[in-house]
Amino acid sequence: MRVKQTLAALAIGASCMLAAPALGQKPPLAMLDELEHGDWELRERGVPGPARSICLDNGRKLIQLRHPGLACSSVIVDDKANDVTVQYTCKGQGYGRTHVRRETNALIQIESQGIVDGLPFSYVAEGRRAGACRG
Repeated sequence: MRVKQTLAALAIGASCMLAAPALGQKPPLAMLDELEHGDWELRERGVPGPARSICLDNGRKLIQLRHPGLACSSVIVDDKANDVTVQYTCKGQGYGRTHVRRETNALIQIESQGIVDGLPFSYVAEGRRAGACRG
């Protein structure tokens, strides 16, 4: 009887040790959630002119810059502490693959490519927090 109790206790202890790392893990795409909220300037590389301004209340908005507001399905391709890659499909509207690399919570690099309105796009930009959202 005592042997069974000891084995049961060991089994429970082992399962708790295996489950412990999962409890401490961050949620998917946590890096995007950690970016500072506010007004961000997105400066496209190789394209002269003013920066695009976006009020960022959720870093996940950066995934679908060319398909804003559409309900798209997505797959997380890579999810690291300082960079994420997400592939998404907007049924009948196109698709994209976006990579966001964080330098700080107020400075990022974005690369996105895909199809929008039946045409290919490739977007490479640097994003910087510029202050509070206006409006």
